Amino acid sequence: MIALASLLALLQGPGGWTAAPAAPTVGDTIWLSRLVAVDPGWRVRAGRLDATQDVEPLGEAVVMRAAGGWLVRYPVVMWTPGRHDLTLPPVWRLGPGGQADSVLGGVASVQVRSVLPARDSTRRQEPKPALDPLARSDNSALPVAGAVAVAGLILTAGVMLRRRRPRDLPAPAPIRCEADVADARWLAAGEPKAVAARAAARLRAAVAGAVPEAHPALSTDECLATVAERAPKAPLRDLREVLTALDQVGFATAHGADVGALAERARRLVAALSR
Repeated sequence: MIALASLLALLQGPGGWTAAPAAPTVGDTIWLSRLVAVDPGWRVRAGRLDATQDVEPLGEAVVMRAAGGWLVRYPVVMWTPGRHDLTLPPVWRLGPGGQADSVLGGVASVQVRSVLPARDSTRRQEPKPALDPLARSDNSALPVAGAVAVAGLILTAGVMLRRRRPRDLPAPAPIRCEADVADARWLAAGEPKAVAARAAARLRAAVAGAVPEAHPALSTDECLATVAERAPKAPLRDLREVLTALDQVGFATAHGADVGALAERARRLVAALSR
């Protein structure tokens, strides 16, 4: 660090700033450095460098202790070639007893080279001669016709394979269903809603089988109205009592209802509607 500070002290120009590298090109990272001399015990705070159209800072200033003071460094990038005279912000010097003063930032001059090769404007570009006309090809069309014929044969074979008769698959083995849990087991487990829901679903399915218009998507009242209109000889009174009671059990609005008896009545109605 001492050697770097001594070298900067020798290279600093009139504005006190040096640029590294010495011959940068457009887009290179350039470090602008300056050694600020202060008394022992003093510190340095660098100002903020704002971006311009041609110069963009790459971060905050870096302040490092050096022999004879503090070293201030700004990383920048320049986007246009040519000479740039960049005005740097002031540098603040802070004393141990609360004293403060500032040093003018000065001007850093940087010559930036273009990344494009230099063009000699004095040299006239001679026009290139015209290209020779393309020679006419006398190749035979047989290879092309053969390729088309082969492609047609492959396409026809693919279509015929896709149109072949499907294979006869053996019938799947029947799926064995588990037996329904008895109502008594559900009731003993304290699940009267499950018994009521199953009995209502089976009864509504039997009603829909007898009267297709009374499908399970209808509410209970709509279902009963449809049965009364389409099948006046159906046991409408029993259906109304059983379905209403099962709904009340399902919605927990019936207290002390005999769910087992309701399920038995529902089974008898299912048997009557299935005849």
